[in-house]
Amino acid sequence: MSSLRISPQRLLNDLAELATFGGRDDGGVDRIAGSPADLASRTWLANRITSAGLESWTDPIGNVFGKQRGSRGPWLLTGSHTDTVPAAGRLDGAYGALAAIEVLRTLHEAGHPSAAALQTVAFWDEEGVLPTSNGGLVGSTALSVSEHIKEITGYVELHIEQGPRMEDAGLELAVVDGIVGVDRYLLVIRGEANHAGTTPMINRHDAGRAASKIAAHLWETADEVDETMVVNVGAMEFHPGVPNVVPGEAHLTVEFRAASEFALLAAGDRTLALTRRIGREQKCSVEVSRLSHKPVVRFDESYVDLIHETCVRQGVPTGRLVSFAGHDASVISSKVPTAMLFVPSTGGISHSPAEHTDDEYLVQGAQVLLETLVKIEQTLPKPVYLH
Repeated sequence: MSSLRISPQRLLNDLAELATFGGRDDGGVDRIAGSPADLASRTWLANRITSAGLESWTDPIGNVFGKQRGSRGPWLLTGSHTDTVPAAGRLDGAYGALAAIEVLRTLHEAGHPSAAALQTVAFWDEEGVLPTSNGGLVGSTALSVSEHIKEITGYVELHIEQGPRMEDAGLELAVVDGIVGVDRYLLVIRGEANHAGTTPMINRHDAGRAASKIAAHLWETADEVDETMVVNVGAMEFHPGVPNVVPGEAHLTVEFRAASEFALLAAGDRTLALTRRIGREQKCSVEVSRLSHKPVVRFDESYVDLIHETCVRQGVPTGRLVSFAGHDASVISSKVPTAMLFVPSTGGISHSPAEHTDDEYLVQGAQVLLETLVKIEQTLPKPVYLH
């Protein structure tokens, strides 16, 4: 185990202070990308980096970076994002971004040679809440096609799990083997608006009823494809949307997540067949369009194995998982060796003010991140990639 130790109190204080940007009375956070709270928090992040005697800069898309002054690269990158969904918790993304700064700060203060080989990042707009975000991961996508990616040798992201599997299994640490693929669809059902009182039920072309029946069957559609697949109807809109008019049009946004591309394709095909069948039954037309696709990701085995070995050396319950949440690591993995480390989420709750992880697990995860990054930087070869 490394003799280098992060500062637990400094990390926890940073997490508390960052949570004041967009902080809510219920303990949650509203820090949507590009909002005043988000922009102010990025200025604060840059100041935290420079106040530690490090160098900070922000790229054209809004990613905030940190490194040791005078270091010339190439660099091993670590970090996460700091934007949130509405009514979010304080840890999602923010934990990994601040733990990265704490690790670099610790190595810099100790005069450790690995400090010069590390770089931190707080990515812009991971969540993809904005209509222009195209499914999120905006900052990492921009980095992946920039000239700067040629100066990056690898990427490690620390994160809360955002689900119940670690807690259910009694795990304190988990190395992530990969990330599920995500397909988002827009379903448009068109019927005929009519008077809700005078139109007999048998004569209706009710887009609202068709949409409701489709939504009700999607759970079983996903389960038939892959029992580990998850599906969500994130929004449903009826038009004109008043009590006394039969809906003439309905919109549904649907998301599938699965660990195989085959399962995602099969779910899309079955959804199209389902909507067409119910559309015919309800005398409505249907249109299915895929809004976005995030491919299934498998992380670098050498990174995954090294992180797992580092976790095991802690002498605490450790496992390996596939992430069902999307992360910036999925984008960066297409360019450089990448892996992730999880700490547990209490009750499996995330994207909510009730999001929580015990302080001891937050500190332990950051310490493992430090030891992992030093080990990767010192022992694994620096591959040459054609970007």
